[in-house]
Amino acid sequence: MAKSIAFLAANWHAQPSLQAAARIVGLGPDHFERQFKAACGITPKRFVQHLTLAHAKAALRAETSVLDAALAAGLSGPSRLHDLFVAAEAVTPGSFKAKGRGLDLVWGVHDGPFGPMVVALSGRGLVWLGFVDPADDPLLGPSTDYPLARWRRDDAATALAAAHAFAWAEGDTAPLRLHVRGTAFQLKVWQALLRLEPAERVAYGGLAARLGEPRAARAVGRAVGANRLALIIPCHRVLQASAAVEGYRWGSARKAALLAWEAAAAG
Repeated sequence: MAKSIAFLAANWHAQPSLQAAARIVGLGPDHFERQFKAACGITPKRFVQHLTLAHAKAALRAETSVLDAALAAGLSGPSRLHDLFVAAEAVTPGSFKAKGRGLDLVWGVHDGPFGPMVVALSGRGLVWLGFVDPADDPLLGPSTDYPLARWRRDDAATALAAAHAFAWAEGDTAPLRLHVRGTAFQLKVWQALLRLEPAERVAYGGLAARLGEPRAARAVGRAVGANRLALIIPCHRVLQASAAVEGYRWGSARKAALLAWEAAAAG
């Protein structure tokens, strides 16, 4: 379904027909609609409607009250941060020069509703989760972030972590063990993202202000862009001040699709 999702996300403004979307994946309209709903929990028509609505709304109107409430929740609140950040590591900027030296990482590739995803694990938890296009080297992203780590592919070993990650993104409350490495500032930004509910959106500047760093919008943007855990740390919920759906490591069309999927799930 990844191709059809990308097609709808890129062409929502033309209100593509069911037939046009079905042709992208070589299926008949009825079969395609059933497959799409099974994978995404929503019909193609409703998916396009959510994309259209999300674009038309002033998506950031409520960001102040939303973030004030979210940041007041704290690590022990309902945000699940306490369980998620059991293996967070704050490091100095200089420590990043280690580039993963000494880490033994197992990785695998698994299908998801938005295309194949690469999952990487250390002995302490989930290290990397990101999308990959079929034509690309699946290890390029993870190995760029951790070039000196020792990598071993084992899809069977990462399958359970992938299933848990997808379930968590859909609202499962089971703890998900992460091995997050970043500067203290990056961890602060990522923790704020984890407090956002699926239907919430925030601008880079708004997030910086709520973190007590009103002049640090660019630094916040860099921290958001440094996220290595797609879906789990929801960097796709951060928008431009104009509400434009851009600046996503794994593609603007995929970001739009994720936002529409979440909006549909939230009702």
